[in-house]
Amino acid sequence: MLKVSIITVCYNSAETIEDTILSVVSQDYASIEYIIIDGKSSDTTLSIIEKYNSKITKVLSEKDDGIYFAINKGISLASGDIIAVLHADDVYYSNHVISDVVNTFTEKNTDTVYGNLYYVDRIDTSKIKRQWISGGYTKKSFLKGWMPPHPSFFVRKKCYDKFGVFNTSLHSASDYELMLRFLFKHNCSASYLPQVLVKMRVGGKSNVSLMNRIKANREDKKAWLMNELKPSLFTFIRKPLSKLGQFF
Repeated sequence: MLKVSIITVCYNSAETIEDTILSVVSQDYASIEYIIIDGKSSDTTLSIIEKYNSKITKVLSEKDDGIYFAINKGISLASGDIIAVLHADDVYYSNHVISDVVNTFTEKNTDTVYGNLYYVDRIDTSKIKRQWISGGYTKKSFLKGWMPPHPSFFVRKKCYDKFGVFNTSLHSASDYELMLRFLFKHNCSASYLPQVLVKMRVGGKSNVSLMNRIKANREDKKAWLMNELKPSLFTFIRKPLSKLGQFF
């Protein structure tokens, strides 16, 4: 049985962390290692986490230099065959997400599996605000501005071991750079699971304002440069435009 390591990074996340934890510990897949990396929260986040200590494999609480530093800590602690990242604002869509993902890894003999995502209301997560339908992947997809939602992106640990972890010199585009590096540069195989895997509360870091979206687009360009890759003429125009379909 493939072991799945799920990493949750949090900081002062008392409002949402319990939903995240419950969505992980209620999974019907047996072999899950759950790792929580906390940035030394000063609210009640740690006391909420403590309620579920018996179901959480590892908890590390200390100051860090940001979300991707924290995720990299989690990866260094992970012992699973497959690694997933579920942020403290997110929840798995159902209790059989991990089972479905592992079945896809096994059936397709693939390096990565990804799926779809719903953006939901921060208070009432049953209210869908928009949807991110990933679609199938080919190598030309990145040239067209494509990327799957990071919380729905599951990766074999051997890919991290071979090609590295998140680049902490980037901020909002670090997840994009990692996927570009794994899939486009190093040709890791990818299999699309055409179902919703994650619900994400609205208000993500790269989407909260137009200025943040502009900054993220600049970082997208850096991601290509640092990997010595050549985008198409319209890659960075098509990437934000591709998100328009999420609203319809």
